[in-house]
Amino acid sequence: MKKRKKTELDFEIDLLTNSIRNTISGDSFRTEVLRLTKADLKQITKKNGWNFNWKTELSDNSKEVYKLTITNNPNIVQGLISFTINTDHVYMDLLENAPFNLGRNKLYEGVAGNLIAYACKISFQHGFAGYVSFTAKTRLIEHYQKTLNAITFGGQLMIINTIAANILIDKYFKNV
Repeated sequence: MKKRKKTELDFEIDLLTNSIRNTISGDSFRTEVLRLTKADLKQITKKNGWNFNWKTELSDNSKEVYKLTITNNPNIVQGLISFTINTDHVYMDLLENAPFNLGRNKLYEGVAGNLIAYACKISFQHGFAGYVSFTAKTRLIEHYQKTLNAITFGGQLMIINTIAANILIDKYFKNV
């Protein structure tokens, strides 16, 4: 079996919000996490500013791929996550904010935190006590330690444990 190279994740946690928040108006919007479909892929292309090949992620049967949308607006994708359910934890393969949610002029903040909280929720549902792991870019390890309470587990591998997972879930899913 060919061993895949782990992608180093480089998402930034801009703000942990109770949903996602519009950076212009300050309004918060409830979100839904839905399975990504082939039909969604028409808008998720490099030409439209996405960095990763989500078609490849979606076609990999070992991965689960989800989109974050604003409730009652499922056609506008705010961000994407791909993860693998392992025997004892969830491994985040990829996470990406929509191009309009990046940089200084982003439209919504809280997208990445929302998606990570969802991965933690899935971990609990599978009996893994909220444990989620991912491979971080070296320059962002300290950022993830501070914002997610993630811990390093050798090299660039990072883990979100039960306590940190509960904090994220309480932040994003307490009213669900």
